[in-house]
Amino acid sequence: MKGNSMNNLFATIVILAVTTFLGLGCSDNSTDNEPDAERNYRQDMRDFVQDISSYAKGNKSNFVVIPQNGQELLTENGEETGPPAVAYLTAIDGVGREDLFYGYVFDNTPTPASERDYMISFLDIAENNDVEVLVTDYCSTQSYMDDSYVQNAAKGYISFAADHRDLDNVPAYPVSPYQVNASNITSLAEAKNFLYMIDPGSFPNKNAFLQAIIETNYDMVIIDLFCNNIALTASEVASLKSKTNGGSRLIIAYMSIGEAEDYRYYWQTSWETNPPAWLDDENPDWPGNYKVRYWDKDWQNIIYGTDSSYLKKILDGGFDGVYLDIIDAFEYFEEQ
Repeated sequence: MKGNSMNNLFATIVILAVTTFLGLGCSDNSTDNEPDAERNYRQDMRDFVQDISSYAKGNKSNFVVIPQNGQELLTENGEETGPPAVAYLTAIDGVGREDLFYGYVFDNTPTPASERDYMISFLDIAENNDVEVLVTDYCSTQSYMDDSYVQNAAKGYISFAADHRDLDNVPAYPVSPYQVNASNITSLAEAKNFLYMIDPGSFPNKNAFLQAIIETNYDMVIIDLFCNNIALTASEVASLKSKTNGGSRLIIAYMSIGEAEDYRYYWQTSWETNPPAWLDDENPDWPGNYKVRYWDKDWQNIIYGTDSSYLKKILDGGFDGVYLDIIDAFEYFEEQ
């Protein structure tokens, strides 16, 4: 019996030691990068956007910051009736929203009233706090495009009716931008319309892509910093800042901050087999796009704050602002 007791004691000690070791291991791996129930993923995204804004406006005081979608960030509790998220609203100049009147379920199909009204309840909070609303509806039937522009204008929103979901063209209709004007546009509040075209793939070359923009009268144009994986130069961006009718306009750079894209300059092939701690799963709907733990400092350093960061390249390129995509990445982590 004594021998069995000693064996049991020894086994107990071993089990405790192994358990402690494994526990420590888990503790070491549960870094700030790991999704967990205690994180406030929405506030993490607000903080990220606010820091981006602070850095950008510190470099250029009138730089425009526009996050797209993720409208729940506009209130502290994510509810339509919640108190406005004042720090977040103060940090941004506009908020983008896709599919408000058309395209939420299917392209060229009216958005269900319940979804539309839900989004509007947040967008009106933005408008009431001097944050401009930019809407991109996806529709190609001319009557739907007309209706999109009219309904958005009635709400005081700036809008673009995109007839291609890929955002790879200047729509042939309408012939002139809605509420076209020859005014000099120096701020987001002055813009009456915009063009959203971030995919140059349908154009034979960069010059053709740039020329297509130059020949328009849109008050604001949202484009990618890169064309065929090469960053636009400051002189090329400057060439886009005049409308054909002589007025000046704003040129805004698209930048995804809630996903990493494997075709960007920062991507390292080694990440495919040895991913950094902040890199998460590939988006099944968009191959080559990967979810990121956007609160991780290593990812944020890629986006802003250093001379080699994405945002610094945009600033050096002479853009007037930045359009931040995948703001709603918090939904992915909340559902884990």
